[in-house]
Amino acid sequence: MNFLISDAMAQSGGQASNPLSGFIFIGIFFVIMYFMLIRPQQKRMKAHNEMVGALGVGDEVITNGGTLGAIVAVDESFIKIEIAPGTEIHVQRSAVAKVLPKGTIKSLK
Repeated sequence: MNFLISDAMAQSGGQASNPLSGFIFIGIFFVIMYFMLIRPQQKRMKAHNEMVGALGVGDEVITNGGTLGAIVAVDESFIKIEIAPGTEIHVQRSAVAKVLPKGTIKSLK
C-alpha cells in the first residue's frame, strides 16, 4: 500500500492551520467588496440626491421611464413636467434620471 501514500505524508499527520487566517481572509474580502461595490454605489446615490435636490423650473429632464420634458412646477416630493405644449404630467422627484442642457428639447423638434 506504500505506492498510494508516501511514508512522509502519512507520518506528518497534516498541518494545523491558524484559525486567525480565516478571519483575515474574510476581512480582506470585505474590504475588497466595500471598495468595489458599496462605495461606488454610495457615490452614485449621493450625486443623484444632489441632482434631484437642485431641480428647478425650466430644467429639461429625462425620467427613468424615458419621458423627456421641461419642468414647469416643483413641489416638495413631486414635479410637473410639460412633455408637449399643453400636456403636463406629475412625476416624483426621485424618478428623474438626468438633467439635460438647456435647449435640448428645441433641438429635437
